Amino acid sequence: MGKVKQYKVELCERKEITSFIEKWHYSHNINGLMSDYCFKLLDNDKIIGGMIYGRIAMAGVWKKYAENEDELIELRRLCCIDDTPKNTESYFIGNTLRWLKRNTDIKRVVSYADTTYGHNGTIYKASNFIHCGMTATGRVIIYKGKRFHDKTIRTKYKGKLKPFAVKIKEALMRGDAKYVKTQGKHIYIYELRTKS
Repeated sequence: MGKVKQYKVELCERKEITSFIEKWHYSHNINGLMSDYCFKLLDNDKIIGGMIYGRIAMAGVWKKYAENEDELIELRRLCCIDDTPKNTESYFIGNTLRWLKRNTDIKRVVSYADTTYGHNGTIYKASNFIHCGMTATGRVIIYKGKRFHDKTIRTKYKGKLKPFAVKIKEALMRGDAKYVKTQGKHIYIYELRTKS
């Protein structure tokens, strides 16, 4: 492994980091995930990190954090291989935040630390995000060892349920998938632009 400051952060296509995130992120999936900006972290030419920013998935939630929907984006996925040096994630996040500030009109980034997996947002604190409370408890669908948001079975494209939504809905009906309650998540906000 090289030194952290020698790593390169590059904007990329979602397909370039899909399999990496499915392997290294604790959720192991990106199904139904909106992705506006994707980044890869490189050690020479090897991908050692992946990150996805996308619009807020839940309808209307953006209103809690912004005056209009285009001012807010969510850090949806972040993961690195296990043996990266200390500060790798904060270096990766810092570079992507600077890119967003230079290249977009986005004012604020929101991200969540999932307590179900023992995450409390240490990396966000190290990256100067502000803790803004907790989400309500919720539920997920467990299917074939993977977790899916409960809205998965309502995900449509051009007015029709997506194939994976149909598959999971059918699995729920058969009893091959089940709902599980989840704890609240920590909410973190990063201000890309100072308030006037």
